[in-house]
Order: sequence, then C-alpha cells, then structure tokens
Amino acid sequence: MLETTPESRRSGRTDEPDERSDAATRGHTAGRPAAAARTHYRWRVTRSALVLAALATAAVPGFDAVRARRTLSGADVDAATVTDAEGVDWVVRAPVDAAAGAALEAEVTLLRGLTHYVSSGVLPFALPEVTGSAPLPEGGRAVVHRALPGNPLDVATLAPGPGLAADAGRAIAAVHELPSSVVEDATLPTYSSDEYRERRLAELDDAAATGHVPPTLLRRWEKLLEDVSMWRFQPVVVHGDLGAEHVLVEGRRIVAVTGWAEARVADPADDLAWLLAAAPQDAGDSILEAYQLRRTELSDPHLLDRALLVGELALARWLLHGVRNSLDDVVADAVDMLAELDEQTREA
Repeated sequence: MLETTPESRRSGRTDEPDERSDAATRGHTAGRPAAAARTHYRWRVTRSALVLAALATAAVPGFDAVRARRTLSGADVDAATVTDAEGVDWVVRAPVDAAAGAALEAEVTLLRGLTHYVSSGVLPFALPEVTGSAPLPEGGRAVVHRALPGNPLDVATLAPGPGLAADAGRAIAAVHELPSSVVEDATLPTYSSDEYRERRLAELDDAAATGHVPPTLLRRWEKLLEDVSMWRFQPVVVHGDLGAEHVLVEGRRIVAVTGWAEARVADPADDLAWLLAAAPQDAGDSILEAYQLRRTELSDPHLLDRALLVGELALARWLLHGVRNSLDDVVADAVDMLAELDEQTREA
C-alpha cells in the first residue's frame, strides 16, 4: 500500500519570491517543444502526493511506489519525493499551468544539454537526469528523476578558507564558464548588459509604484542603476535561482545543483548575490576569491558592487511578489525588511 506523508519543507525558501522564468512568461512560441505547445489548462492544477506517485509509476517502467510526500518546488510546479520498493528516492515534478509547462520543457532541454559538461568534469557537481516522463491530461508532461545526494547548503555556517566557501565560488564560476549556446538551444532568455540594466530599472519602477519603498532607498538604487559604468559586464550563463534548497552539499563539497528553470544568459552578479548577502563576510571573501581564480579572462571591476545591489533588490522583488499575488503577510514582511535596509544604508 502506498504511504503518503505531510508536505516536506526541506526546500522552502522565504528570502525571495518564487518567480516564473522569463521563458515561461514570454511563452516561447518560437521553438517551443510540442509537448508544451498543446495544452488545455483552464485553471491552475494542484496534484496530491498520491497523484504524483501515480505519474512516476507511469513515467518509469517497472516503478513500484511505496511512499510519497509532497515537497515545495516553487509556485508553478507540483513536486513530490517518491520512494520505490528498493528504498530509492525519486523526484516527480508536474507543471500547474501551461506557462509552467513551457518552462519545465525548457529546463529539461537545458539539463540534457548540460549532461556532457557533467560527464567531462567541466561542471564539478551532479544535475538532475530525467529518467522518464508521463503525459498530463491538461497537456505537457510530468518528469521524473532520481533524487540527488546531499543536504541544503547552510550559508550562515560557511567559514573562510579552502573548504566549502571556496568550493561554492568555484562551482558558480564553472557555470559562468559554460557556452551561452546551451541556454540559447533551450530557448531560455539571453540579455545584453544594457538590456539587463533596463530590466532592473523596470523592476525598480514597479516597486516604486507600490508606494512601499522608502524614498531614500529608491534614490540610492536609482543612482546605482543609472551609473552605466557599473553595468559594463560580459553576460554569462547563470543559474538564476540559487538558494539553499538548490545547492546540495556533503562535507566540504557541493555535490549537486538543482532548480535550473530560471537559467539565462545575464549578469554573473545574480548568482553571487545570495551567497555574498547571506554568508559571513570573511567567508564571502573566500567565495569571491575562489570564483575569480576559476574564471578565465574575468574583467569586471564592479562585480561585487552589483552582487550586493542585486541582494538588496531581492527585497523589492519580494515586495512585488506579495503585491501581485495579494499576499498581505508577504507585503508586510517586505516593508519591514525594506525599512531595516533603509536604516542600515543611511548609517553606512
């Protein structure tokens, strides 16, 4: 008999909104995979752990599910960890609407394209490898892969030196050394440095329109975003959604990275922002040093400045997430954090 357990919160993250990828938002009518193009969603679909386990059974021949629990995997994907009769854990993911289905298809294409870079050692960590898929009545498909090893990275415990902090810097640098073609082939977004600065300015305008951002903080951000010299960077492949639940570690090494739906060609500062904002300062120095040593031909004197700014702007995105989804508790939380940041930056 299949057992179901309460929803696991191992992957819950509260510091940033669960934002749908640009790939999904724009629909990707050009080059969209056929499975994602034919959809019949009329509303968002939510599936139980039992339903997700049944999808895993349909996706993988001979699969015998004995236990399942829902896991948090963002607002746009239903996910569960399903244990088979041999005690092996598998992850099944299914989109909740058509746009999420398009994003999932793009992610699967990207992961397929990255397989070579894992097997050749260019990427020094494991990635999800889709083992099977099952069609959904609404269109699109659910995908299944083996659960990856490791535990979520606890950034607050990072220490300076050649250990886990340095390994995190090297891991991010390895992603940034990938050819942009792997993202382009997956029909995920690519941006020039000017285009990306304009996107940041548009986000700031949206945040300002809420009336919840302190005026002094707005002026600070506007000044930094309008300083064109800060935004002269070489766009690279970025993961785009790094967080504790997506970076899995064992001992002093990062062993797996998941959650690639937000990948794009954009600002390398995006992937460094979360670590540098949350890690102790001395550990942050080790992260940045290891990152710089691993990158080739890196010439970006304002990388750290942009990373710190991106970390601050995450509060604006959190605010927008709450406003757009009518989440009063999220809005209140964002307002409190923005006020605290405003006070800190005034004192600096």
